[in-house]
Parts: sequence; C-alpha cells; structure tokens
Amino acid sequence: MSVEKEVIESLRQEYCSENLSEKDVAKDPIKQFGKWFKEAMDSGIQEPNAMTLATTTIDRKPSARIVLLKGYEERGFIFYSNYLSAKGKEMAKNPVVALVFFWPELARQVRIEGTVEKLSKEESEKYFYSRPKGSQIGAVVSPQSQVIENRATLEKSWEEMELRYENKNIPKPAYWGGYVVKPQVIEFWQGRPSRLHDRIVYKKADKQSWKIVRLAP
Repeated sequence: MSVEKEVIESLRQEYCSENLSEKDVAKDPIKQFGKWFKEAMDSGIQEPNAMTLATTTIDRKPSARIVLLKGYEERGFIFYSNYLSAKGKEMAKNPVVALVFFWPELARQVRIEGTVEKLSKEESEKYFYSRPKGSQIGAVVSPQSQVIENRATLEKSWEEMELRYENKNIPKPAYWGGYVVKPQVIEFWQGRPSRLHDRIVYKKADKQSWKIVRLAP
C-alpha cells in the first residue's frame, strides 16, 4: 500500500532543542565533534556511529551508503571496508568524499567533506584482529558488491572457512582494511523552532587552524 503524496507533504517535526552559537563551540571541530558524539552515545541512540558515506562513481554519478565510524582523531574519521567493493573502487578513482551523521533524537546533524586515504597495513591488521572471528570470516568470504548466485553459496563459504581456521588465526585479506577521511569542511547543524536552524561551519584555513562561519538555514 502506497502513502498518499499529501500525507508525505504533511510530515513535519518542530525542533525545540538548545541553540548552537559560534561563540560557544570549540575552536577545533574534532573536539566539537567529540563533544556531540559523546552526547549522542550518552543519550542512548542506537548506533550513534552510523554515518552516510557519499562517493562518486566512475561516470561521476553520486553514490551513498551507511557505514560505521570506528574512530576519530586529529587526522580524521576512520572506517573499514573491502577495497574491491563499489565504494572502494569509487574512492580509488576519486578520493573526495562526504560523511553525514544524523541524530534525530538530539535534532543534530554533522556534515563532513574531505579526502580519503587508506590506513597502514599495521593499523588495519590491529583492528581486523580485534573483531569477532565471525566478522573476520565474513570479511574474507564476501566478494562485497559483486553479484553472487545465492545466499547458500555465501553461507557454505563461511562454514568452510570456519572449519579451516577453527584453531588458527585468519590472515587479514589484502583487499580489506581501513580508511581515514581527512576533513576540509565540517558543518554542525542544530534543529531549532520555525526552521530557523543553527548551522555552524568549520573551513580548513591552514594545517593548524579553522575558520568558523554561520550559514543561513
């Protein structure tokens, strides 16, 4: 059953959250992100580290999906994936990407634009071996983004791998590892009444400093 257009048009949420002022935010956007991320975790939001990763295809079409943040630090925002997946191939061709976090319970959104690079083999291996063994096997046997015959084939490969490495470490596949998104622009969006939302944007000025501006909603 479809939903009528008029019903969709009438969907509306009035935001009555706290304000966001350029006078109160941290000078460093990573510190500001850390503050908001902790508040998202403390609020009980399910998977506060879920983020949209936007890339472009080889023919310059936009492509987006949800991935999980696995770390953030001064150099950027970290996640892991299959290098041969659709997003991996897209990032190899065009390393300019965008990330979006949305925490509706807090009426907050964070937008990040920057360039992406692979993490070192050592960093990727460290994280790989911190994962549950089932997840390690999944990373090995799944030809991510490729067409497969059926689910049974995938499950059979998983079971065979589980038996093969029952009492042994699973080698991290060369086609799997981490990425870091190095931000150039970070926007913090706070929902406010009457659609007069607060939008504070950090723009990279140089290696050490950021310019902070306010955008109209």
